[in-house]
Amino acid sequence: MSPTKVIALPVLGRHAVNAYLLLGRHPIIVDAGTPGSGRLIHRQVAAHGVDPTDVRLIVITHGHIDHFGSAAELSRLTGAPIAAHIADLGAYRAGRAGQPYLPTGLFGRFFARTSKARETAEPFEPDVLIRGETHLSDFGVAARIMPTPGHTAGSVSVLTDNGDLVAGDLVATPLLGFVKGRPANPPFHDDRLGNLASLREMPALGPTKLHVGHGAPLDPGRVGRWAAAEQQRLDRLAARGRLRTNETAVA
Repeated sequence: MSPTKVIALPVLGRHAVNAYLLLGRHPIIVDAGTPGSGRLIHRQVAAHGVDPTDVRLIVITHGHIDHFGSAAELSRLTGAPIAAHIADLGAYRAGRAGQPYLPTGLFGRFFARTSKARETAEPFEPDVLIRGETHLSDFGVAARIMPTPGHTAGSVSVLTDNGDLVAGDLVATPLLGFVKGRPANPPFHDDRLGNLASLREMPALGPTKLHVGHGAPLDPGRVGRWAAAEQQRLDRLAARGRLRTNETAVA
């Protein structure tokens, strides 16, 4: 099978919210942006010389509406089935995040107070339920879906055979992509230590580039160094009882 090409599909700003087009023997889409962005993604796919009706699968990385907000619309426009992890199924069926947003910093605390944090999306039922590592060769792409829980329980990433990791919100860049090249937390994590554990497992898979939901691509080496420092910071917070998660709700 030919190497997979990863193309960013900006949904908001230049890099603030991204979906991705993966081109192999057949195309697939990873993530579906915010509510109402289905036609925008559809037009961008066509602008890259791909017939949107040739899309074989839409993979949703997790149950936040800036990633699944237009999944139902995009599925109707392309005719492609939707794949998503079973652990975030409640969010997809409800059309909203299944847990309260737990901010990771100042931007997240500000956003959590706005009406955008309470926005809802069109619900959908995934056609393909992900429970573990899932190869995508049957859909025409040399890649596999990897569960990477922590940001949400059902978060997944897509790793191509040539080392591109489409990572959802496993990691981001500061201010939703306005600072390039520097790793950072996204505005929210359900379980910061769990997410970091998933992130720190990624170097063993040999990724060559990380493509994130918020920001430009990141260098894996720089992400690894940032993750090691973040581990120390979170361990200190946990030791002081100041690390809250949606699982434990530790104050």
